[in-house]
Amino acid sequence: MGTTTLTAQNFQQTVSGKGIVFVDFWASWCGPCLRFAPTYDKAAELNPDIVFGKVDTEAERALAAAAGISSIPTLMAFRDGILVFSQPGALPPQALNQVIASVRALDMDKVRATATSSKASAH
Repeated sequence: MGTTTLTAQNFQQTVSGKGIVFVDFWASWCGPCLRFAPTYDKAAELNPDIVFGKVDTEAERALAAAAGISSIPTLMAFRDGILVFSQPGALPPQALNQVIASVRALDMDKVRATATSSKASAH
């Protein structure tokens, strides 16, 4: 399926839906971002049931700021609209595959319960 370009116009709609969405925050001048791109693209090919989005932090500065991106590349994963993974740095293929497997294996009932209780305790 390949990767999807995410912008301020389609980001929220994309990450808030059902299923798994990975987001790579990158920039064309970033060496580690460019080295990570083929690994990310390959993972997108191998996992057609997952959305693999890319945010160009130069073109989407406000979106990157809203997402709290302070270094790139940063990889985020959402499942059923909940942020379940966020980590800066380029991952080697085996580490990315491990993250994908971990996100697939999450017990979303437990994740939702934890998210709900942490929201309640924050207020």
